[in-house]
Amino acid sequence: MTINRNRIFLSLLMVLGVCFAQAQDAKTMLNEVSNKVRSYNNITIDFKYNLHNAKEGVNQDARGDVILSGNKYLLNMMGSTTLFDGKKMYTIVPEDEEVTISAYNPNDDRTITPSKMLTFYEKGYTYKKDIVENVKGRKIQFIRLTPIDSNAEIKDILLGIDAQTKHIYKLIQTDANGTKYTLTVNSFKTNQPLSNTLFTFDTAKYKNEGYYINELD
Repeated sequence: MTINRNRIFLSLLMVLGVCFAQAQDAKTMLNEVSNKVRSYNNITIDFKYNLHNAKEGVNQDARGDVILSGNKYLLNMMGSTTLFDGKKMYTIVPEDEEVTISAYNPNDDRTITPSKMLTFYEKGYTYKKDIVENVKGRKIQFIRLTPIDSNAEIKDILLGIDAQTKHIYKLIQTDANGTKYTLTVNSFKTNQPLSNTLFTFDTAKYKNEGYYINELD
């Protein structure tokens, strides 16, 4: 079992996406988080990620960062970069000197983007407040999300919210097979000055550097 980049990014997007869900007993806090996130022009997250499965003796760590603005994002993780400009996805792997380009199909449920995650968890889960932790003087309120479908791959998700800032601090997802994915936000910055070309892929630059451009669509 190895750390999967797509799994990491899916969990990372949950950090933003889950907070847009509606709940009964946790509704007030989730709505506060939702309103806070919606008010930002962009968000920059530095994070650490852990995959753990005691039965299989697996315990792996990864670090990364992502910048999100509207439907666009730039993700750096595990030695490669994923850029989504709103229409196409570019996966840049310096070690292989290769760029893979794929088109975005809005009707493809397998393609996860930040905008999709804003509504992804509005249905299919029950929500309730769980434990409260004190992390270096910060009150972290956890909300437990449980799938309505008893046969779902995910057993449950614990979402830790900073009670003061209303920002997401931690997400712990446990799958039915016992695998636990923990994403911890090291820093959560908002409305940072961004370059106008940050989400623009420069094809000529990579061709000049000898990269192989693999266009799937």
